[in-house]
This record gives sequence, structure tokens and C-alpha cells, in this order.
Amino acid sequence: MPVKVIELNDSCLTVGDQSGIISKTSGVALIAGSEVIVGAQAERNVCLRPTEICNKYWHELGLEPIPLGLQIRHYADVAYAQLMSIAEENGLDGDVILSVPSSFTRQQLEILLGLAKQCPFKVAGLVDSALLAAAAARSASHVIYVDIQLHQVLITELSITDNQLAVQDVTQLPGVGLQNFKNLLMQMATDLFISQCRFNPQHNASSEQELYNKLGSWFLDGETDQTLLLELESGDAMHRAKLPKEDLAVALSGYYEKINESIKELLASGSQILVSENIARLPSYISTMPPDYEVVLVDQNRMIKVCHEYEPLILSRGDEIHLITKLASERIGINKPFNQSVCPQGEVATHILYENRAIKIDDIEIKNSVRSQFDAVAKKAIYVDLKTLGEQPIIIKKNRDGGIYINCRGHETFLNDSLITGEHSLELGDRLRFSKKGRSLSLIKVDDGQ
Repeated sequence: MPVKVIELNDSCLTVGDQSGIISKTSGVALIAGSEVIVGAQAERNVCLRPTEICNKYWHELGLEPIPLGLQIRHYADVAYAQLMSIAEENGLDGDVILSVPSSFTRQQLEILLGLAKQCPFKVAGLVDSALLAAAAARSASHVIYVDIQLHQVLITELSITDNQLAVQDVTQLPGVGLQNFKNLLMQMATDLFISQCRFNPQHNASSEQELYNKLGSWFLDGETDQTLLLELESGDAMHRAKLPKEDLAVALSGYYEKINESIKELLASGSQILVSENIARLPSYISTMPPDYEVVLVDQNRMIKVCHEYEPLILSRGDEIHLITKLASERIGINKPFNQSVCPQGEVATHILYENRAIKIDDIEIKNSVRSQFDAVAKKAIYVDLKTLGEQPIIIKKNRDGGIYINCRGHETFLNDSLITGEHSLELGDRLRFSKKGRSLSLIKVDDGQ
């Protein structure tokens, strides 16, 4: 029977196999007497039955008695209920690899393995989630992995030591978790409805729950339009409120600065920043990250598949389960020494092809402009009609080492359909887009050099 993977991040617990993701659920529980209801059903009752809601059982996994007034002994009971629910819903009765956050203590790992022994599946391996993310990226020898849970952000540093890509350290940032963002956005939306249409969605539990249900579609999409339209139905009335993108950015700036300052403390020349899909959903967060560094969005499907690729290295060879926090760099395909710049080998691109015109690569600026009826491309500049591209241009340049680089300057950019920000090397045949559905720029070689 194929080995399954469970990634234990309480903002999004994920189950997968060789084909990728099978299911997702949240680390939220409803304690209804002696019954524990988890995931989506619990979330649908967050505002309707708030005194029965529990969402810290993974964050504070332990056996200490908790004075919540609920019929549970400790958080481990709730975590066990969710493991059983995941097993039942996904038919898990064979070997399972648990992917765990870098923040889990030794005691929490022991509790987790103890709970798993009572489940229908068998834990065959234990691996650090940040290590899987770095292995999935496969492009740098010094990595900062940024992920978000319900109650904190985790920043994990990994680097190559003795030919091993290994977890070095983890920084926990409490108070900037997904639940903290949801609470802030709930209050912001409530204030907007009150001020613009004299409607208080938190006046009763039903409308408050509907407000909570809408947060994902309104805000948690990674990017926003210039103005968000919030619509909430209550009874026979439809209430509408508008939120300018700038106001949202100001409201979230304090949280983002806290995260980014912690990232900056770990960065060095040649560092690569990896971001999880969970944190990339925060409104426009990617564009606020430290400039001049390569930022890569780690595909969660890819992480699950990578876990299976290195299954022989992760699976335990006896009854004792060991947490895997390092992998041989050669096996992953990371052979570049830390801090060494990459020079392109073989044929080098000479021009950028955009809208059937070839622009010689020197120092080229990608600028925002209303498209002219006469010429969309100017000398040393490419003009794109893109609202999300601000006044500061994106730069494509050729360095002294002969390499071609793009500096995204905080703007979301797609390189060969992968999201990047900061500075990134380019090669012949690469394709660039500045929105998911934008027109492509291609790096080509013109034989005569003209």
C-alpha cells in the first residue's frame, strides 16, 4: 500500500500521496459535550458557538489540564480526535509519514507519536516540513523558509553543512498567525459596514458567522484589486462596503513589518527566501518582502511529492522513529557552494522578445504605462499596462560576470510559471510574466547580435 503524508500545520492540515494533495482541513475543533468535531464543520460554528471552540491544541500540544470549561482533559485529546477524523475521512490504515513544523519540541513529538500509536495508521517516518520545502525548491544552499500557522509565523533557516542540507534554527513569531489576521480583518470589515451602511454584522451570531465565512474570498487571495467590494446578505437586505487597497495595506503593515524584520536578520548574500502557499495568501504580503533577494513560492503539491521522492531516506529502519532534519545536498540536487554567484553556461540570451519585437539586453526597465497606439516598446524600456506594477520599475540587467538578472523590486513576477520576487538569474529560453494571465517576455538569442 502506498505511503501517505500528513503535514501538521494547524492553519491547513494536509494529506497527500505520490499524486499530490488529497485533502485539506483546518486545526479548529468544536467540543460538543464529549464529542469533538473538527475541521470545516467546526469552522462553521466559530461565531455561533464560540465558547465551545478550540483552536490551540496543535500550537500548545501537551498533556497539561486546560481550564476551558469543556469536557476534555488536555489538548492532546483534541489532537487525537483530529488524527482519527483525518484517518477515517482519507482511509488511512497503512504507513504514514508525518511532516511536522520546526517549532515542535521533543516533548510534543513524543506526545504526537504516542497519539498516533492509537490510530489506524502506522507512523513510518517523521520529517521537518521546512526541509521538505527546501528540497522542493532545489536551488540554493542557504534558505529562509517562511510559513504561517493559526497563532504564529515560523521562520526556519536551513543551509548546507558537511554536504547536508540541514535545519539550523527556527524563529517563532507569536501574534501574527492566521487567526490574528482573521480577527483583524473581521473587525476592519465590521467597522466598514457600520460606517458605510449602518449595519453591524457582529450584532447577532448568524451575521457574524457569515462575515467570518466570507473572509477567505474577500481577503486571503494573495493579491487584491485596487478597491475591495465587501457584500454581506442579512435577511432580505444586501449590505455593501468598499475598502481601498491602500487602507488594507496600512492596516496590515505592522504585522508584515514584524515578519520581515525577523527575515532580514537571517539573510546573507546568496540567500533564498521560500514562502509557503499559506502565507502567500495574505493580502499583498509577497510585495512587502525584502527586495534584492530571490523569493520562491513553494508549491504544496511539490512538497508532498518530494516527500515521496526521498521516502527511503525518511522512513525509519526499526521501531524507533527519528525526526529527519537534514538530507544529503547531492541527493537533492543542490551542489552550489554558499555565496557563489552563478554564471550562465553554454549559449547566453542576447535579447528579450516582447510583442514580436526583440530588445537587446543591457539595462532594461519594465515600466507601467498606458499602452500607446503607436509603440508599446521604447528603447531600454518595456511598457506594460498593469495596475499592480507601481512607479518603481522592474530591472533586467547584465552583470560583469556575464549573467543576466532580474530585480523584481517587490513586484510579483512569474518566471517559467513559478512565482519569484527580488533578484533572480535568467537564462536563455526563460519566460517572464508580471501577472498570472499577462503576456510573456521571452529570453532569446539573436545570432547576428543586432
